[in-house]
Amino acid sequence: MAMKFELTREIVDNLKEAVNNNDETAVFEQIKDLHSADIAELYGGLTLDEAKYVYLLLDSEMAADVLKELEEDNRERFLEALPGEIIAKQFIDKMDSDDAADILGDLSEEKKEEILQNIDDVDQAGEIVDLLGYDEDTAGGLMAKELVKVNENLDVETCIHEIRKQASEVDEVYYVYVVDNNDILKGTISLKRLMLARSNAKVKNIYKPDIISVNTDADSEDVAIIMEKYDIVALPVVDTIGRLMGRITIDDVVDVIKEEAEKDYQMISGITEDVEPSDNVFVLTRARIPWLFIGLIGGILGANVIGIFELEILKDPKLVIFLPLIAAMAGNVGVQSSSIVVQGLANKTIDFDSTWKKLMKEFSIAFIIGITFSILILTYNLLFTHSIQLTLTVSTALFTVILFASIFGTFIPLILNRFKIDPAVATGPFITTMNDILGMFIYLGLSRVLYGLFA
Repeated sequence: MAMKFELTREIVDNLKEAVNNNDETAVFEQIKDLHSADIAELYGGLTLDEAKYVYLLLDSEMAADVLKELEEDNRERFLEALPGEIIAKQFIDKMDSDDAADILGDLSEEKKEEILQNIDDVDQAGEIVDLLGYDEDTAGGLMAKELVKVNENLDVETCIHEIRKQASEVDEVYYVYVVDNNDILKGTISLKRLMLARSNAKVKNIYKPDIISVNTDADSEDVAIIMEKYDIVALPVVDTIGRLMGRITIDDVVDVIKEEAEKDYQMISGITEDVEPSDNVFVLTRARIPWLFIGLIGGILGANVIGIFELEILKDPKLVIFLPLIAAMAGNVGVQSSSIVVQGLANKTIDFDSTWKKLMKEFSIAFIIGITFSILILTYNLLFTHSIQLTLTVSTALFTVILFASIFGTFIPLILNRFKIDPAVATGPFITTMNDILGMFIYLGLSRVLYGLFA
């Protein structure tokens, strides 16, 4: 069993020394047993010239695999430094069409054109150009052109011969697709059925017509949901009239899921753009400022709320002691509720039509949580404070704040989703800031009422 590769400074230094000494044998010895992802990881420790030296020693298939594994920014800088002819013949020629299109899509128009003109296989170049025409966040942008398809009018013997011929161009044959004379997708046929059928039997009499497919303009997130729901390892893509255009494999969907998770995590953290650690200081700063500005405005509003109830605080300064508790509980409960809703919206298990049901469920959960923590804080105050007004105010406010924060955290993502705004924005600073203000207002407002009753 191969051991997991762990990048160390020693490995990088040894490789750099071999490269600087122009020792091809030593370089090859150090990388020959590594996985393509491990070689790509080494890139971060090498200069651009050193990386070029290493990659040009790789065979074409490994070089193509390594290129796919590189971080997007690193890959773009690397490719811009290489001649288009080398990229076309050493990298692109060994890639599936979808991987090639993904890589070329990140390059400048001049570089893209230079590479395409150096691809010897005109059909391959044409397929890549076709894929570049689709939005990268659609099924068309995800699909590969490489697949195995047979005409429904073929007999089994001819069909098997056709599959053998096409399979040499495809890395993994997950399904054999059946089409008619117009290339309209009709279904799939299993290799087992072909093996068991008579050699003169027609494909149209033995194929399986029930097949799940997506249109070329389907959203990539919807594609991921469909493949996860139906446990599909390869999903056919058709155009508006049903012609088979390509297929999406599970590895492409994993990339989509990873990218969406990263984007949502950034939004939850209050980062408004899709950024990478390698981005420059200006880009990273620009991505963080908007929500921090909202946090600043929220802080000012919170201070004004405290100012409105200045007299209540002067009557019992101990009210201030529990302000952080109220604000923290409001923010945490709101984020928990909104996170559950956003997750449900992402995997299509919740929609706006189920709002009432979801609100009632969250209200019930919040009621139980509110009662539990209100009793705990009531017990604490009875034991350690000597003010009945403060005790009742804190416990009543905590219960009320938890209810409001939960409802607010549930409802806001649903509203944002309704208006085609990514609900993930509601799970971070937005919910926290709004619930902080709401919590303080409820807490100090109740103190005015309860202190007045017990005056």
